[in-house]
Amino acid sequence: MTPTLEDLKDLARGAGDILRAGFNHSNHIQHKGEIDLVTEVDRQSEAYLLEHISSQFPTHRIIAEETGQKDGDPDHTWYIDPLDGTTNYAHRLPIFSVSIAYAHQGQMTLGVVYDPICDELFSAQHGKGATLNGNAIHPSTQGELSRSLLVTGFPYDRFTSPNNNLNHMNRFTLRAQGIRRLGSAALDLCSVACGRVDGYWEIKLEIWDLAAGWLIAREAGAVVTKIDGSPDLSSRPYSVVAANPDLHPAMLEVLHMRE
Repeated sequence: MTPTLEDLKDLARGAGDILRAGFNHSNHIQHKGEIDLVTEVDRQSEAYLLEHISSQFPTHRIIAEETGQKDGDPDHTWYIDPLDGTTNYAHRLPIFSVSIAYAHQGQMTLGVVYDPICDELFSAQHGKGATLNGNAIHPSTQGELSRSLLVTGFPYDRFTSPNNNLNHMNRFTLRAQGIRRLGSAALDLCSVACGRVDGYWEIKLEIWDLAAGWLIAREAGAVVTKIDGSPDLSSRPYSVVAANPDLHPAMLEVLHMRE
C-alpha cells in the first residue's frame, strides 16, 4: 500500500496545527548541541506524524529528525522533519515548516512542505509538477547573478569547523544582488520553486531537511544538485544548490572557485 499526495497534505496540516497552537507560548527547549535546539513542540509534531504514518502504513520505514529510524520496508521510506526552523520557532520568529517526503523503491515520489503561519502548502508528485495551495509554481527566469536574490544557511559546527560556508557567503555577497538567511531549508527550496528567490545553496544538511523540498523544486522546474554538481542528493555528505536552469551553472562556478 502506497500513500497519496493527499495523505501527505493531511499529515502536514495536522502537524502544522500543533506548531501553530504552540507558537508564541513558552516551550521547553533542549540543546542537542551548542546551538542546535529541540523544543517540546518538535517532539509533539513528530509523535503525531509517527503515530499516523505507522497506523496507516505499518510496514513502512520512517526516517525522522528527532527519533531517528523506524525499521520497515526500505522500498517504502518516509522522511519527516516535524519542525524545520526550530531556532526561529524558539525565538518566536514565524519562519518554519513541516516537511514530509515519501520514496518508493528509492525514488523520491511525494513531497509536501507546510508553512502553518502563512497557511501555505507546497506539494509535488514525481513527474506531475509542483503546486502552492493547488496552483502550479515555477522558478524565476533570472539568469544574471548580479541581479539575483539568493538564500543560504550555515552548519551547526560553524564555530569549530573551517568548512562553515562563510567563504561561499563572502564570494556571493560580492556577486549577487542580495543574500538572505531565513532558517528553514525546506522553505528555502520552496522559495526557489515558486520564484521568490532565485537560488539557494547550503552545506552539511540532513536528508530530512532536503527530501520534500528538492522534489518540489525539481518538479517546479529548478535544477537541484549537490555542491559538486551531482544530481543524487540522497547520499552523504548532503549539500544542495538549487536555481533556475540559467542561474544554476553560475552558482556552481562561484562555489568551485579556489581561495
